[in-house]
Amino acid sequence: MAKGMTLVKLVVTGATGYVGRNLVPLLRQGGADLLLAGRDKAKLARLFPGQACCDYAELVREAQGADLLLHLAVLNTTSHEPPEAFLKVNVDGALDMARRAREAGIATFVNLSSTHALDPSNRSPYALSKRAAAEALAGLEGIRVLNLHLPYVYTPDFAERPAFIAKLPSAIAPLAFEAVASLKPTVSIGRIAGVIGSLGASEATPALADPAILSDGQAENRVYRFLKRGLDLAFALGVAVVFWWALVLIWLLVRIESKGPGIFAQERVGKDGRPFICYKFRTMKSGTANLSTHEVSASSVTRLGAVLRKLKLDELPQIINIFRNEISLVGPRPCLPVQRDLVDARRRLGVLALKPGISGLAQVNGIDMRDPETLARWDARYLALQSLLLDLKIILATALGSGNGDRVAN
Repeated sequence: MAKGMTLVKLVVTGATGYVGRNLVPLLRQGGADLLLAGRDKAKLARLFPGQACCDYAELVREAQGADLLLHLAVLNTTSHEPPEAFLKVNVDGALDMARRAREAGIATFVNLSSTHALDPSNRSPYALSKRAAAEALAGLEGIRVLNLHLPYVYTPDFAERPAFIAKLPSAIAPLAFEAVASLKPTVSIGRIAGVIGSLGASEATPALADPAILSDGQAENRVYRFLKRGLDLAFALGVAVVFWWALVLIWLLVRIESKGPGIFAQERVGKDGRPFICYKFRTMKSGTANLSTHEVSASSVTRLGAVLRKLKLDELPQIINIFRNEISLVGPRPCLPVQRDLVDARRRLGVLALKPGISGLAQVNGIDMRDPETLARWDARYLALQSLLLDLKIILATALGSGNGDRVAN
């Protein structure tokens, strides 16, 4: 888990909280030289016997030469303090610790946050204060600052979270947890320990998107994979069985309006970077250059094509790709092989591990392929936050008109 950790010294604040209590033993097992800092030095000593501790007044002196300061001290989402208290602890406190870390010569300051802070619609005192802290820390010079966002944190034995899992028979517990994890993103305390160790070590820093989100993902979740595939097939079957007549009608209208095939087939980049043929109703004039959409002139789009693209009906033939398990309802929008900048950015951030989607998180947030790096970061956000609830939210947003697909050039 934290095997191979080569930290010289790792400073941790707020170690008495849920994450700290479970994280510190793993960091110690991984070989980290730890210094725990807090307001109550005696409490730290009682909770972690034999561990080096100091209070905040001693931090600069005791932390000299440390590689990284992990800031866990926080008023979290369960606190009922007034907004002013959240600002004092989560913003002023974080800035104060970052300045002390800089004074001690520490290279990296990691401010642990929650994925709640990434949702602009979340106006809770916690989310507001964490967003304010990230903005304030961004202006701090002389030290590397990383805001690391975590979803639901759990321990492998489920002793504390989610506690009901620990009461189930051992044969059932893992599958029950996968069912819970399919609905919301999660991260194990062991994964956090491993990444913190890598961030503090002298070797290459692991690739993290901006914003940095740490999660287990859904690649190994059998419940999520089964239900997601079932949802894809249910949609494809529904369209094929109930709306076959509409598919035939649109195909005929496309053929009648302009010369060329009714179905447009184009090579795209799929899961793990493998190419596949993506099918859509043709929305552009025959002979249009095989370029990414934002590089094609608006004059190339037919009148019917403009309507189909606006209503997203041009995407319907992709049920063929769904049946062939090449594409999903939700995922990163598949790009052309010639879009090397986007392919490279997605590979660097691990996005190519995902199956492409007819719609996606980036698309419903108005991000298209004009800016490859921004798009790849949004795709990486989906990779980290992937869940059934998020997928359903994206599907609903798409059905209600969010995201207009890739825009053509003016």
